[in-house]
Amino acid sequence: MEKLSIIIPCYDEEASLSVSYRRTRDVLNHVAYDTEIIYVNDGSRDRTREILDEIAATDARVKVIHFSRNFGHQPAVSAGIKHCDADWAIIMDADLQDPPELIPDILQRCRDKQANSVYCVRRSRENESWFKRFSSKFFYRTLNRMMSEVKFPLDTGDFRLIDRKIMTEFKQLHEHGKYIRGLVSWIGFRQVPFYYERKARMAGETKYPFRKMLRFASTALLYFSKKPLQMVMGLGFFAVLVGIFLAIWFTLGKIYGFSNAETGWTSLITVITFFGGVQLLTVGVLGQYIGVLFDEIKNRPEYIIDEKRNFIDGEH
Repeated sequence: MEKLSIIIPCYDEEASLSVSYRRTRDVLNHVAYDTEIIYVNDGSRDRTREILDEIAATDARVKVIHFSRNFGHQPAVSAGIKHCDADWAIIMDADLQDPPELIPDILQRCRDKQANSVYCVRRSRENESWFKRFSSKFFYRTLNRMMSEVKFPLDTGDFRLIDRKIMTEFKQLHEHGKYIRGLVSWIGFRQVPFYYERKARMAGETKYPFRKMLRFASTALLYFSKKPLQMVMGLGFFAVLVGIFLAIWFTLGKIYGFSNAETGWTSLITVITFFGGVQLLTVGVLGQYIGVLFDEIKNRPEYIIDEKRNFIDGEH
């Protein structure tokens, strides 16, 4: 019998965790797979750890990984994939925005299309602000325009089904600043969409406030595109042309008397400000890429595990 794993990262999910587990368990009881649930506790500050340990003590199918601190959603998903030894895995959140009742439909979609991955596309986003919806759409479309190597599906998250082939290739990727939905697209093979209505959070607050959204977006952009470097290089080239044009203009104006360059302090300040802005922008973009290189060169582990539950001795 094929094995199916459900990978669920958790951060401060005490309010929804028990309900989420019961609903996921009830669904898995009716699928024709050998099943397990891998919870990754991403350094939660509430009772998430205690609740997960209680669940694991009563259900041998539940495996738990506790991080030593909060490392982030993407490292938590990465840990779940790396500790998964199943034929299929579904990545979903614990807040019930990704309804576990869709699992049979996703599996059926995969069988019908003979796919290696099914990525879930949000038709709508219940109870989300217009700004969140707008920024999400803007991000995915901008990111795709920046891409030259691979195109990413629009309006998707990490809620998806992947097979053993994709998981095997994913485990070979050693970069630390992972943008997992992008990496799965980059890996390739046959991937098909599944459309669904994204529900509101059952309880708690979003784990992606605006600051984290910006950091997440910058990680995706810097790890998958060189377009920002090309854009600032183009801007720098344009600034050089502007400088050459102004130099010629002021020189000819001095010779032929149609420009009074020595009294043009406004134009001088404008040119200095423009060139200064271009230089700062270019240095800033370069600094972001150098920061990415710095993080990778340090070669620190992506996460640190404090404790595991229900894993066989020596497993992963």
